[in-house]
Amino acid sequence: MKHELVNKPDFDVLVLSGDIDLHHSPTLRERILSSLKGGRPLLIDMQEVSYIDSSGIASLVEGFQTAKSSNLHFGLLSISSPTLQVLAITRLDKIFSLYETEDSFIEILEL
Repeated sequence: MKHELVNKPDFDVLVLSGDIDLHHSPTLRERILSSLKGGRPLLIDMQEVSYIDSSGIASLVEGFQTAKSSNLHFGLLSISSPTLQVLAITRLDKIFSLYETEDSFIEILEL
């Protein structure tokens, strides 16, 4: 898994690529939680994620719960087909806020 945290004026974008598995999920968890603990809304770009397993999903769920308890917006952007399949199977596609563009996330922040 490759990752890059991009600081936007009002939120962070965590850009992910490659496989998110047991080996990489601790790094994902750390990146998500550090951004949220900084008090910034977080959008995770998953367009280039080729594979995600249950440990990666657990990191996303923990991020979602942390954001919710901190009253911060948390969303997933441009989800790849393999990742969307996993989210659909686990029904998390109904729980997470899914965005096709950064602009649609920004609109939510401005409400």
